[in-house]
Amino acid sequence: MALRNLVLEGDPLLRKTSRPVDEITPRIIKLLDDMADTMYYGGRGIGIAAPQVGVLRRVFIVDVGDEHGLIEFINPEILEASGSQTDNEGCLSVPGKTCEVERPSHIKVKATDRNGNEFELEADGLLARCICHENDHLNGVLFIDKSVDGKIYNTSDVED
Repeated sequence: MALRNLVLEGDPLLRKTSRPVDEITPRIIKLLDDMADTMYYGGRGIGIAAPQVGVLRRVFIVDVGDEHGLIEFINPEILEASGSQTDNEGCLSVPGKTCEVERPSHIKVKATDRNGNEFELEADGLLARCICHENDHLNGVLFIDKSVDGKIYNTSDVED
């Protein structure tokens, strides 16, 4: 396992659509492991998508610190979305910036795990937000594109 370099805002790779994973190979397993190392490094994130480490594949991971722990998603598909929640978001690929983003408060997602098993997961609150945020990365969308009021803040300007 290893830390991977983060792709930052401004890199055209973050605006591209990721390709599906056709086969779960040792390279995909290593990608998942490296993404976890990169996300957890320094306690920096609760989710990361493959494009953020330079790989245009439909893969992301999340860990919002709840009972689910680390969840790996290969070829995710959001099946249902309902309700609404608006909250402040940030991103490892957009360091130092935050904005208010509206997301569904409840989702149902289908994906495949590292062992090739398909699963469905219903998520609410922060977990739903995180899954939607990471899924957007697979489609070349950044959270700053979804600012509810068009305002993007530098984290140094935001009071705790």
